[in-house]
Amino acid sequence: MDDHLFWLTDEQFVRLAPHLPTDTRGKARVDDRRVISGIIHVLK
Repeated sequence: MDDHLFWLTDEQFVRLAPHLPTDTRGKARVDDRRVISGIIHVLK
């Protein structure tokens, strides 16, 4: 992956996973790790 992009490590994502919603109603969920990594990348 490119050095300028941010990507959550396995350890970071494992710590976040329990805080993510588990009930899926409506649209199917996308890759949470990718979405969170993108949000952090934009904020940086």
